[in-house]
Amino acid sequence: MKQVLLALSLLMLAVDCSSDQQSDTGMEAETAAAKAAIQQLTGALQTELKTAIQAGGPASAIAFCNTRAMPITQNVASEQGLQLSRVSLKNRNPANLPNDWQSAVLNDFEQQKAEGRNIADLAWSETVEIEGGREFRFMKAIPTGDVCLVCHGTQIAPEVSQVLAELYPMDRATGYQAGDIRGAFVVTRKLAD
Repeated sequence: MKQVLLALSLLMLAVDCSSDQQSDTGMEAETAAAKAAIQQLTGALQTELKTAIQAGGPASAIAFCNTRAMPITQNVASEQGLQLSRVSLKNRNPANLPNDWQSAVLNDFEQQKAEGRNIADLAWSETVEIEGGREFRFMKAIPTGDVCLVCHGTQIAPEVSQVLAELYPMDRATGYQAGDIRGAFVVTRKLAD
């Protein structure tokens, strides 16, 4: 009888480990897909932003962001079959205001940065139960690079400030320094049960 109980216990442990491994594998696949979508979006935005800057300088880049960044983001999201956005604690576009769980992650990223973690490594993911099923959530920090400071820094040219005031009257996305966390990419996907 003890051998049967031991065998059943080992079998149950193996099943539990197997399901954990499957869920870990599922999470890894979702995370890989999220990172791929972010990489695709980053590449598309950088290419068009560079073209806009070359054509008309930083003020032209702001106009590009105002009219083209959201459609490009939605196009990548649609291609990848997920929800994709950018959020920030100091948002420029009101559409980039984080919700409660996104704000919590952004604040955690700030804490990790303060503890010396490399911003490029700051990522977070979870799967949660939501009404109607489950949802995979992923966030990746966006570091502020030198080129970002032209429109997001502390010393912004008057012509750039003027365009920002016209296109983003509630802009909060200035005052950054190189190496700050400017926000995060957010990927969500509803999961099949």
